[in-house]
Amino acid sequence: MSVPFQIGVLQLSMEPLNETVRMAQACERAGFDSFWLAEAYPWWRKHGMEARSSTAITAVVARETQRIPIGWGIISPYTRHPIQIAMEARVLQETAGPGRFLLGLGASKIFMKEAGEGESGDKTASPAVVMRESIEIVRGALSGKEFSYEGKAFSAHLPPLKAEAHSPRGLVPVYVGATGPVLQRLAGSHADGLLTASITTPEYCRYARMFLEEGARKAGKDPATLDLGGVIVGSISRDGRKGREGAREMAAMYLANKVQNIRGSADALLEKAGLSREELQPVADAMERGGRKAAAQAVSDEVLRKVCPIAGNPEECAAQIEKYRGAGCTHILLEIWGDDRAEQARLFGEAVLPRFRK
Repeated sequence: MSVPFQIGVLQLSMEPLNETVRMAQACERAGFDSFWLAEAYPWWRKHGMEARSSTAITAVVARETQRIPIGWGIISPYTRHPIQIAMEARVLQETAGPGRFLLGLGASKIFMKEAGEGESGDKTASPAVVMRESIEIVRGALSGKEFSYEGKAFSAHLPPLKAEAHSPRGLVPVYVGATGPVLQRLAGSHADGLLTASITTPEYCRYARMFLEEGARKAGKDPATLDLGGVIVGSISRDGRKGREGAREMAAMYLANKVQNIRGSADALLEKAGLSREELQPVADAMERGGRKAAAQAVSDEVLRKVCPIAGNPEECAAQIEKYRGAGCTHILLEIWGDDRAEQARLFGEAVLPRFRK
């Protein structure tokens, strides 16, 4: 059975806890299908923001909401052993309740560097090995059965969970965050879905879907059962110009980040968007000199167009969503930016989401 088309919201864990909780509650009221938290990293300190633990925040968010599924989008096994990830997943299972938790794992190039693993992770094992072993260990731990594992990157040995133990049982959907073909194939063969990086475009969705399905078929799985989540800059207003301007600043931050922090892994994203590093360098330079407001001013209308944000008035946002759905994206993850994001969530819920409900 094919997965349903969904529209959710994703934001980074670099904002105050109470603001994140309020946004999650606004998204729930608006009728979004999911709320994801991506783990920020200390680079954002240079621009007036603080990285926070997304696993800790999502536990609070799950307790302060009732229905909306909560996702990690993503956390890295380079900073947490898979057993620790499984332990934190149990907390989310308890706080969110059945069917409300989505577990996203990704290598995260910047975290790999900060954890001393280098760009290729060659001190232990390749990122593909780390991700595959992490998925297998997390699932083994969450099964509650006796579990013993010896891999190239990790080992784990767990006794069975006794029947009288007060704990949730069962597995959760696992997503792999990936930008390159190797890990995208792994998402198809070993996970329930794939999450793409920011600055995803419709053309990049087609690229990612191809490798996701290739991995699924090789593993004997039905590709139609796999979810493809695209992280896409979003901003909405009744005034289309204002909506597009709201997307410019977030696009600037991510484009600067791609240039400065994750060379190589971002190449396919930029290539599919038709963006060259030469036209992005002024954005990165402006970010360093004057922060995100200056970087936004360096994003030309042409660069913003190539980023393909879901931005503008409700009709324009709905038309962009249709382009992503047509490109094989089954789960929109909007990064809403600009003025009054809670109000933007409400407007999406009122004027856009109903168009995509059966």
